[in-house]
Amino acid sequence: MRYELGIDVDKLDAIDLHVHLEVDSCGHASLPAALTEASAKYFKAEDRSPSLDKIAETYRELNMAAVVFTVDARTQLKHEPNSIEELIEGAARHNDVLIPFGSVDPRTGEEAIARAKHQALELGARGFKFHPSLQGFDPSSEEFYPLWEALQELGLPAIFHTGQNGMGAGLPGGHGIKLRYSNPLLLDDVAADFPGLTIIMAHPSAPWQDEANSIATHKANVFIDLSGWSPKYFPESLVKAANSILQDKVLFGTDFPLITPQKWLGAFADLPLKDEVRAKILKGNAVRLLGLGA
Repeated sequence: MRYELGIDVDKLDAIDLHVHLEVDSCGHASLPAALTEASAKYFKAEDRSPSLDKIAETYRELNMAAVVFTVDARTQLKHEPNSIEELIEGAARHNDVLIPFGSVDPRTGEEAIARAKHQALELGARGFKFHPSLQGFDPSSEEFYPLWEALQELGLPAIFHTGQNGMGAGLPGGHGIKLRYSNPLLLDDVAADFPGLTIIMAHPSAPWQDEANSIATHKANVFIDLSGWSPKYFPESLVKAANSILQDKVLFGTDFPLITPQKWLGAFADLPLKDEVRAKILKGNAVRLLGLGA
């Protein structure tokens, strides 16, 4: 079943740009057990692995849409991802609230490009998700430029994890996960060399928030999603930029199921933001970026 968008944007209160599906219908988890358990402890998540149907039900009840994805890190983790094909098919069943992004392992070379084209052109993925630290690669390396060229030609956005990692947090050696691959400055090279590729830097990018603010200000094709942190902990520089120069470049995201929309929105209400900026962050910017307008 190919995904076709069925969202009535005018009826939505918000669009969550960052939602994970961590298990497929066969019970196969996207991550090794050690990483799943460590991240659940780090985020104090109540339900680490809701089904796709449960995710759709949650967002339908909240009158929101959600971008949903998994991460293909088979090379680094030596663990097959949960089924991306099933994820997209499930989103097609719930196309009134779910927007599927694909994922490929950049370290698989030509196979990654073929998978990306298949997910986009044949299955209907509306974008892609990458986690450089989890996948163990430097996105600025020219080794991966053919993949970025392919995504640019497809005309679909790509979300890249940036900043601190909940994955591997508290484990010996962080389970081998290297934080430097999530420095947003590595994405500045990609944004400069592929100006037609829309890049979303996921999360407040601590300890590199000033770098992220600068890149999003400088590059028209770079945005920031606000997932993975409760807004009460956002760096002050990010809040100030979101309320002014980056008001058209910042996007609502939770990191559900690690953080619930209710918890995120409760803290977001306390931020000193203009009303018109809140509307852009919660919905307007995503509508434009994802091409959901009439």
